[in-house]
Amino acid sequence: MTQKESPIEAQNPVLQQPSAIHREEEGVRLRLRAYRLIRKLLLGFILVSVINVLFSYLFLTPKMYRINRDNRELMIKYRILQERIRTAQQRTDEIRHRDNYVYRALFSTDTLSMPTVWQEYGDQKYADLHDEPFAQLMIPTWKQLDHLARMLYLESVSFDELQALSTDKEQMTLSIPAIWPIDRSELRGSIGAFNPRRFHPILKRVRPHNGVDFGCRRGTPIYATGDAIVEKVNASGFNGGFGRQILLNHGFGYKTRYAHLDKPLVERGDTVRRGQLIGLAGNTGHSTSSHLHYEVIYKGRPVNPVNYFNRHMSEEEYERLMEQMRDTKFEAL
Repeated sequence: MTQKESPIEAQNPVLQQPSAIHREEEGVRLRLRAYRLIRKLLLGFILVSVINVLFSYLFLTPKMYRINRDNRELMIKYRILQERIRTAQQRTDEIRHRDNYVYRALFSTDTLSMPTVWQEYGDQKYADLHDEPFAQLMIPTWKQLDHLARMLYLESVSFDELQALSTDKEQMTLSIPAIWPIDRSELRGSIGAFNPRRFHPILKRVRPHNGVDFGCRRGTPIYATGDAIVEKVNASGFNGGFGRQILLNHGFGYKTRYAHLDKPLVERGDTVRRGQLIGLAGNTGHSTSSHLHYEVIYKGRPVNPVNYFNRHMSEEEYERLMEQMRDTKFEAL
């Protein structure tokens, strides 16, 4: 029994009901107020969210504005970079053209070819860029830069070579193959053409013919086409089908081969001069009749010897020479 309760109230529970009901009503009113407050807060949050979404959709926020501005600046820089790459590529192409058709023509030397330099990179090199947001822009740009770098490297090597050639131009002029290896009056029949895609008449399949064949009598004199050192002499044997042969090293990347000889007249290590007698034509190795197989090799790659025959010949002489040249059956392989 509390101090405020009278003995009569304590003994009569019915008299306590109004107080309990009052407290319960008070609790209900508090809960209702809390629910209304929470509802207002939720409705306010939803309303603010809707307004924010609509505002973001219709108007740029400061953050989105900065992002868009940065993207525009990035695209402008990308276009400037692309233009600079194109300009650099055009200038490099011009240098390459002058290198091939002016500088190398002055030194009478072949175009520099480095197949490994032009070998394209596989997708593996650019694999890390595929997941980048701007991969479609970045990968082509990197490929352009790689191509430009290969071009610059090739031209650097070419100019280093031309610088060396300019130092020894007189010696180079005498060394590069520049005459016929046989007296033209000794020729018999057609001239077997240089043909990297020749369809072999006997084997019935594509087999490159890396030289020029001169039909002639056995014992016809063969001459060195430029100053050189004798690198190899095979005075007997099959020798891969070449039979008796001579390989001259002219320096400056040039070598010449004289094959199917009847008899070599020089030895390994000899120094020979342009026009010097070095052997006699024959019918050795894989040969069906007496002839000379003559090759010009530049930096390990066979090139067309016709380009080195008497560069002062007239256009009519050159046309007649081309008419004489065709695939022949001088060689069985």
